[in-house]
Amino acid sequence: MLKSKFIDHLNFELNYSQHTITAYLSDIEEFENFISPISLDLVHKSDIQLYLSELINKNLQERSINRKMSSLRSFYNFLLITGTISNSPLSKIRSLKFYSKVQIPYSSKEISNLFESDLFENSFEGRRDKLILEVLYHTGIRRAELIGLKVTDIDLEKREIRVFGKRRKERIIPITQNLVDEIQSYLKYASKEGVRLNTYLFILESGKKLYPEFVYRLTNYYLSHVTEKSRKSPHGFRHSIATHLLNNGAEINAIKEMLGHSSLAATQLYTHNDINQLKKVFNQAHPRESK
Repeated sequence: MLKSKFIDHLNFELNYSQHTITAYLSDIEEFENFISPISLDLVHKSDIQLYLSELINKNLQERSINRKMSSLRSFYNFLLITGTISNSPLSKIRSLKFYSKVQIPYSSKEISNLFESDLFENSFEGRRDKLILEVLYHTGIRRAELIGLKVTDIDLEKREIRVFGKRRKERIIPITQNLVDEIQSYLKYASKEGVRLNTYLFILESGKKLYPEFVYRLTNYYLSHVTEKSRKSPHGFRHSIATHLLNNGAEINAIKEMLGHSSLAATQLYTHNDINQLKKVFNQAHPRESK
């Protein structure tokens, strides 16, 4: 009962995505199994500390542990607000410190090698796979945003894509003529082959909507042919396009809007200028540089 009310709160009041809600629910249920038979509303700080120790002993990464703690903190804050409990058992539990590993973007050469390769079959699935990667790179959208992309979200005439990001926040992303041509070609081929794209732009062979693990496996498979970087994920395209745009002179605020970040600090984490490029831009822009 408590969980269902909390999920309704995330869904209808905070308007969280289904992917986020599923993650919250999974974290809460995992904790519930750990403390069983203790009820969720009777948990004490000591129970949280025991659970935290259990997670650490499992050698989980600090980021993963903090995410689980964040889910529980949100849940107990909800119980606090609704009057179900008088004190949150996480009120004095701090997040673990960790040092984020820098995501090294794919180079422009690696991106070119990917899209100019003969890895993609001349079939609906092959064309779909290539366009999925093209959209991820060209727009920098998140995996969940790609999965939820509908045919009606594409305005080929205006060269725009409408994206619904975190908390269903809408943003419009401009797209290149090259990507417009790729989308048109994909839609025509799907129609010719009798593939019905009634709602979503990308679907499985079964006609069903894509799911996160499928997109990850697809990305990992194709990238493994063109890069030796350890991380080959959809998120890597997001880092890459941000870095490439910045290196080519794009304003960081424009990149921020494109990625759907709420703060400029978040965007800065996604961009990685090499030192020579930074020196070049600095020397060209500095008012004391001789002309």
